[in-house]
Amino acid sequence: MHTTDKDCLFCKIVAGEIPSRKVFEDEHTYCFLDIGPVSEGHYLVIPKNHAVDLQSGSADDACYCLRSVHATAGAVMEALGATGYNLGLNHGVDAGQEVFHTHFHIMPRYAGQTRGFTKLSPADHELDIVQKKIQAKMEEKGLWN
Repeated sequence: MHTTDKDCLFCKIVAGEIPSRKVFEDEHTYCFLDIGPVSEGHYLVIPKNHAVDLQSGSADDACYCLRSVHATAGAVMEALGATGYNLGLNHGVDAGQEVFHTHFHIMPRYAGQTRGFTKLSPADHELDIVQKKIQAKMEEKGLWN
């Protein structure tokens, strides 16, 4: 059983109360596409246990999240043709945290593109296409459940 906050957007996503575009899931973490991405394939890795931020959560949950980054980032890059990625964490209001549930941002980067952090506004069908490409690669690598 995971700890949850009934008012938390990300806890509701983990519980299936709010739809998301899953990238990966295991016993401890859930990974899904960001709806306001800064690059194609930008996704979030969250612990299933609720914690407002990294410091208020457990060290185990932090490690589970990084394990999921390690398991997924290469496959996402391969699926989308990315040549690198940024890994980010906003801790607290002054750092730009908007959803108060620990989450890591994985932002794929592409050769020849300017690296920026401005949110894009892809259409739903564009996000669906990205999710399908990632799902196919995850299935190929035995990472989809």
